[in-house]
Amino acid sequence: MRVLVTGGAGFIGSHLSEWLHARGDVVTILDDLSTGRRDNLSAIDGCRGVTFVEGSILDEPMVARLIDDADAVCHYAAAVGVKKIMDEPVATIHTNVDGTAIVLRHAARRRCRTILASTSEVYGKLMNVETAPLREDSDWRLGPTSVRRWAYAATKAVDEFLALALHAEQGLPITIVRHFNTVGPRQRGRYGMVLPRFARAALLGTPLEVHGDGQQTRCFCHVQDAVRAIAELLSCQKSIGHVVNVGTDQEASILELANCVRVEAKSASPITLVPYHSAYAEGFEDMARRTPDLSKLESLLGWRPETQLAAIVCDVLEDQRQRLARVGHQGDDD
Repeated sequence: MRVLVTGGAGFIGSHLSEWLHARGDVVTILDDLSTGRRDNLSAIDGCRGVTFVEGSILDEPMVARLIDDADAVCHYAAAVGVKKIMDEPVATIHTNVDGTAIVLRHAARRRCRTILASTSEVYGKLMNVETAPLREDSDWRLGPTSVRRWAYAATKAVDEFLALALHAEQGLPITIVRHFNTVGPRQRGRYGMVLPRFARAALLGTPLEVHGDGQQTRCFCHVQDAVRAIAELLSCQKSIGHVVNVGTDQEASILELANCVRVEAKSASPITLVPYHSAYAEGFEDMARRTPDLSKLESLLGWRPETQLAAIVCDVLEDQRQRLARVGHQGDDD
């Protein structure tokens, strides 16, 4: 297939682009490099069948031209990362709502097979932590509009509503992928991503800063497991018109994650607890638990994540070692 990957120089997008190229697809990558990096594509940059286009999903004429030349679209361009979302709420809303509307409108015009990247954030905050794991048809509850964090979740929910409406009204063949804490090499700590932030601190011997009390749990899925699922969903006709959770259902608290990083790095870095109000601007809330129900993904693909947490941590540590070797301890390549 000829596949357009928006946000293809980003963390998940670059791994997905590599995966699609390896299986023989012709891949066009669109990225404005605001959070993505061209060197994320070093393994396939210049390869036959791979084209990189620097540009924004807000450039509608360009998006229309690229989709005209595509058989499928994997839409991964978005404002991502808790810190970026807290710091740049207007840009987050503009990119995630207006940019996605442009991509989906032209994908629907051509009835182009589409994967829309969404997020577990749309589930919002659980009324009771015992209600996990989360199913794709679970009710969701966001906080008040005065709490800035929920703007991101709301934008992604709007994206999902629009995608499903275009499927129903115009026959857009779309699958919505809700990612749960995808992690691995190339992810950067700069935008609030916890694992690369911990890994870098452990390697530098600085404190691993755990926000809140550290008892909140998450499920960390290796990016290679995630892109395997995405690529298979792209070819799965039965997934069209569905929302599908992609992640792992193995939970770990943030304190457990920090300890795992210290052990695997053989680091003496201390673990310190930092109150949320010290870590983020006003308007932040966190969730105690967020665990996916993977039964739909298993029934569609027979898919299960393969990589355990310790192996994921080791991959991220190695990635951070290489980054530090390139830029030095004072570099900004995080």
